[in-house]
Amino acid sequence: MAPRKLAAGNWKMNGDLAALAEIDAMLEAAAASECEVLLCPPAPLIQAMKARIGEGSIAVGGQDCHASVSGAHTGDVSAMLLRDVGADYVILGHSERRADHGESDADVAAKAVATHEAGLTAIICVGETEAQRDSDETLNVIAAQLAGSLPTGATAANTVIAYEPVWAIGTGRTPTTGQIAEVHALMRDKLRGVIADADDVRLLYGGSVKPGNATEIFAIANVDGALVGGASLKATDFGPIMAALSAA
Repeated sequence: MAPRKLAAGNWKMNGDLAALAEIDAMLEAAAASECEVLLCPPAPLIQAMKARIGEGSIAVGGQDCHASVSGAHTGDVSAMLLRDVGADYVILGHSERRADHGESDADVAAKAVATHEAGLTAIICVGETEAQRDSDETLNVIAAQLAGSLPTGATAANTVIAYEPVWAIGTGRTPTTGQIAEVHALMRDKLRGVIADADDVRLLYGGSVKPGNATEIFAIANVDGALVGGASLKATDFGPIMAALSAA
C-alpha cells in the first residue's frame, strides 16, 4: 500500500512555547483529515511539541541534522538526538540551508544517510533559483540536485522529496501548474532509475502553499503533498491545506 499523502509544516525559525497552543486545533484538523500531518518546529521545541501532541495524529520532525552521530560540532544536532527527543522526520537540503550555510548536494546526501541510520525519514529538498528558471535551466538543476542529494538505500519508506522553487518561497509567487507538473514528472522519472519503489515515493510541492491555492496544486499529477512554510504556523491556515490534500 502506498504511503498516505503528506502535509508537512516547516516552522523555520518561528514559534515559541506559547505557540504550541496552536497544536490543539491542528490535532482536530489532522484527526478529520485523510492525510499524514507533520510539523517541524525549531529544534528546542521538538520535545515540548511531541509532549503536547501526545498520542495525537501529528508527527514531529527536525529542520536539519549533522551527518555525524556525535562529536565536536558546536551548535549542530544529530539525527539520533532528534529521534531521542521525539522526531520522526528530518528536512534536509532546504534552499535556505543550501544558500545560508553553503550546503552541497554531497552534504545533503551524507545527512540523509545519518537520518536513515537513525531510523528517521528524510525529506530531501531541491529547487531552482529565479535566475536558473529564467535561463531555462530548471530541469537540469533539479536532476543534478536529486542525483547528488539522494543516498544509496533510499526507499519510499525512508525518503520524501520536496520541490521548492527558491524564487517562490515566502514570496507569494507560485509556478504555473504546468511548471510544477513538469518538475514533478521529471523527479518521478529520475527516481525510477534508482529506487525500486519509486512510484510510492512521496513528492511534495513547497513554495507559498496556502489555502487559496492548495486545491489547484494538489490536483497536479505526482504531487503527493506539500511542504508548507508560514501557513503551517496557524491551524486556521494549515487546517484547510490538510482538508484540500485529503480531498485530492
